[in-house]
Amino acid sequence: MNAIAVVMAGGLGARLWPRSTEKKPKQFVHVIGDGTMIQNTVMRLMPFLPPERIFVVTTDDLAPHVLEQLPVIPPDNVIREPFGRNTAPALALSATVLRERFGDDVVLFAFPSDHMIYNVRDFQATLDRAYVAAASNPSIVTIGVMPTRPETGFGYIQLGEDVATEDPMLQGHIKHAYTFAEKPDAATAQRFIDAGDFVWNSGIFVSTIHALRQSVDRYMPDHAPLFHQLERHIGKDTYPDVLENTYRQIRSISFDIGVMEKADNVVVVEGSFGWSDVGSWDELYRLLMKDGKNNVIEGNVVTVNTANCLVSGSTGRMIGLVGVDNLIVVETEGSIMICPRGEAEQVRDLVDLMRRRQITRHL
Repeated sequence: MNAIAVVMAGGLGARLWPRSTEKKPKQFVHVIGDGTMIQNTVMRLMPFLPPERIFVVTTDDLAPHVLEQLPVIPPDNVIREPFGRNTAPALALSATVLRERFGDDVVLFAFPSDHMIYNVRDFQATLDRAYVAAASNPSIVTIGVMPTRPETGFGYIQLGEDVATEDPMLQGHIKHAYTFAEKPDAATAQRFIDAGDFVWNSGIFVSTIHALRQSVDRYMPDHAPLFHQLERHIGKDTYPDVLENTYRQIRSISFDIGVMEKADNVVVVEGSFGWSDVGSWDELYRLLMKDGKNNVIEGNVVTVNTANCLVSGSTGRMIGLVGVDNLIVVETEGSIMICPRGEAEQVRDLVDLMRRRQITRHL
């Protein structure tokens, strides 16, 4: 298999504040399972690709966490950004750097660093299909997860017609992407489920480096020349300064918005493998084990007449709840966050407000 993987690990995970902070975002903390989220992500890839073909793109500030938590990955496989500019620049930089080592025809898998996969065998079978699709077509492949409920916390992709193929591995599993939809309200999410032609957007992208770079050239013409210029400095003393100058000139933009929503060569490989982006406290509540009163309890917690709550303490301090229902309470060394269940998406708004008010030492 002529493939490499890039794990995107520069995000800040604001919706999981205060567990996730700017100094140590959610991909580097224990959220579900034994390892941190990025450790679990890389471990899932190990049967699929050797460590020397697994790369992590992250910021200079977060790179020490990668080196500490992923000793199996060669240090040179950490692709450093001077600061975060979202996923489109992260992938453009990765493709630019890795083209020098692997050429245009290698298939690049781009994975978020902070997702949960329950059925690894089915996940790897889906990756095999995505590899075949990307290696045999000048397309950008994304993995669409078959939805199991009308979820308002995920993005969606509406599927078009089947992609014509004679490959039995792909038949019935690959479709054209018709349109992308941002996180819907509850009524719209239900309409998506009822329509039967929508899948969850996993944020996993697969393509040859050549196809990826062509898409950046076509759909992000303000970014592309800067990365072409940067390519001429790879391996030279001038590279760090040119890289920083590049990042100061480019916009912060996601790969979905910058490329995927505009491109006419996007195809979707469908998968069903128990997936979550673990993107909010509401989603974490859904995933974690509950007690007899439907509470998720972590830490030194006592409750009386309390139900349907997530209570997480990480300092050993006693947390007591009396007569409450449907709350999320999260306590860390420097912060406490309380919100109603069902409104945890607004934690990002809280973080944005704190940033505007320059209450940054708690972020």
